[in-house]
Amino acid sequence: MAGKIPLSRVYHSETIDRRILEVVKSGNFILGPECKAFEKELAAFFGVKHVVLSSSWTAAVHLLHIAQGLKPGDEILVPSLTAFPSIEPMIHVGAKPVFCDIDDTYTICPEDMKKRITKRTVGILPVHLYGRSCNMDAIMQIAKDNGLWIIEDCAQSHGARWKGRRSGSLTEHAAFSFYPSKNLTVYGDGGAIATSDDEIARKVTMLRNHGRKDKYLHEKVGYNLRFNEIQGAIGREQLMVLDELNAGRRRAAEWYRRELAGVKGLVLPPADVNGETETVYHMFVIRLDSNPIRESLGKSLKEQGIETGVHYPVPNHLQPAITELYGQLPSLPKTEDYTQRILSLPMFPSITEDEVKTVAGAIKQCLVK
Repeated sequence: MAGKIPLSRVYHSETIDRRILEVVKSGNFILGPECKAFEKELAAFFGVKHVVLSSSWTAAVHLLHIAQGLKPGDEILVPSLTAFPSIEPMIHVGAKPVFCDIDDTYTICPEDMKKRITKRTVGILPVHLYGRSCNMDAIMQIAKDNGLWIIEDCAQSHGARWKGRRSGSLTEHAAFSFYPSKNLTVYGDGGAIATSDDEIARKVTMLRNHGRKDKYLHEKVGYNLRFNEIQGAIGREQLMVLDELNAGRRRAAEWYRRELAGVKGLVLPPADVNGETETVYHMFVIRLDSNPIRESLGKSLKEQGIETGVHYPVPNHLQPAITELYGQLPSLPKTEDYTQRILSLPMFPSITEDEVKTVAGAIKQCLVK
């Protein structure tokens, strides 16, 4: 059996250990100087006006939707191929996700989006899936033509670029996750919104902390969805090396491409072409010829100590929670096909060339007869 190779491995350093201890000794634990500094440094890194931290991506976007004034009956265009939390906040405020199909980059298909716009459509939530930016030129043009706002879902794309600009800086709003598997993590749940709107930033900042205007004056009925100082310190250290960590992911992707080139019955992730995209490979997702082949390969790799995943096996328009709310929704052919055939391979900054060769060798042994 090959040595165990996990799907993901979290970056860690002695500096982070030291910083955690410094925070503990400081006596500041919630929304203190580390959090404030992290917000400023994130804003500078992504090239945005405001960043507001919250307890998770889901919490941050829930607050953003409240600040936007979303109401029952509003519709938001969103890909079905995304983590379920992408759609939870809009549902919680009464809005309705309108699911769109994907293109061959696994991100939302602009042409399919156009067909689903109605008089109730108010916005678009494109997801930069697997670390690759969506076709933002097309999406922004659709939004402009139809008077729609955009929230970029950057949970998997910290540091990715579209035509030289970092994802999260391309539109008026964006949201980030710092969950442990993400390219930038704080060793637990955590998230943030980015916005160019001063009033939105003010409202989200207030709502995350019990609606406080100051310590004992509550302007609104808010929530306890705050960020903590230990995670702020961890995030600041992770941010300092994020570009380096992403370079490690891109290097690993090139090893995979070299080792798996020409393997029959296997489609590699779309490559970056002509500088249009700069992918940060939150995941390295291959596509097989059929579901039985995908299942057989996953089982074979597991037996050899190689962890894989499927992101995501059940598209959101087919999730029981969604069909219970809205009934049977229109078919999304490409999404439904691809989710039966995709497989995520081990991908993290510290993966070695030998580990990639081990994974690729095990794949070829299973597929090449």
